[in-house]
Amino acid sequence: MKNLLTDISGVRVGHADDATLASGVTAVIFDKPAVAAIDVRGGGPGIREAAVLELANTVERIDAIALAGGSAFGLEAGAGMQAWLAEQGRGFAIRGAIIPIVPGAIVFDLLNGGDKAWGRFAPYRDLGYAAAAAAATDFALGSAGAGLGATTANFKGGLGSASAATPGGVRVAALAVVNAVGSVTVGDGPWFWAAPFEADGEYGGRGMPQAFTPGMLTMRLKGGTAATSVENTTLAVVATDAVLTKPQAKRLAMIAQTGFARAIYPVHAPLDGDVVFAAATCEKPIDPLAGLTELGMVAANVVARAIARGVYAATALPFPDALPAWKDRFG
Repeated sequence: MKNLLTDISGVRVGHADDATLASGVTAVIFDKPAVAAIDVRGGGPGIREAAVLELANTVERIDAIALAGGSAFGLEAGAGMQAWLAEQGRGFAIRGAIIPIVPGAIVFDLLNGGDKAWGRFAPYRDLGYAAAAAAATDFALGSAGAGLGATTANFKGGLGSASAATPGGVRVAALAVVNAVGSVTVGDGPWFWAAPFEADGEYGGRGMPQAFTPGMLTMRLKGGTAATSVENTTLAVVATDAVLTKPQAKRLAMIAQTGFARAIYPVHAPLDGDVVFAAATCEKPIDPLAGLTELGMVAANVVARAIARGVYAATALPFPDALPAWKDRFG
């Protein structure tokens, strides 16, 4: 296992970004349609095709997930991914029509110093197409794709991923785009809130502080009292090779949200747009009660790890007053 979302067979990830723009797109492509659902906890989400993932609605499987910067402009990334999938003959068939099903979500990175004067049309549709075309089993972490322009309260944000398996061999993995209003570290120190779940020193092995001071527990918000909901979001995709129904995928997404609370302080605020997509490739049967509970438990852990890895792997943007990267300060 590579400790990536693509440890789930049949899942590929591609990035497309623009250094001058300081923004980008990440495409999660399923080689075969995956059962999927969504759970939204943040107060200001920006989502594409959310309704199709609701349990009462007809379509159960999706072809891809689009994650993008650009706030509402970035929702166009899904259209670019649809175009690429249509060229491959992928999609939901209605008689002679084929419609690729591509839900997505966005983060706000419009004030990070990049050049957003793109003219009449934003570049995210073309970036979405390029990200889908680039999808592979290996992909970059940190300041790449949808994580290129991401920030947190005190350090550069980014894109992270992690994976694990249950004792029975069912795999679950997460990919997170970390643009949180809060902090992923304890105070301004090197310790990650997700430290108890770290595997093999994947985000520095610093553990937790010996003691917590009141200053460490002080609320840190990106933008301070001026922070708004459209500026802040953490997005996550959780994938598994378990056989799940759409309602079970919804439950998995709900349990996996626990990983946000383990990794970000504060979290799920009115100032956030936090979203978890859960997708199942349906290869390995599990018990619908104990098995799903165990899967969700592990999923929450990998979400927390993916969030910490996104900040740990990030590099600072090359603009005046840009937030430092974690490695700039702590190596």
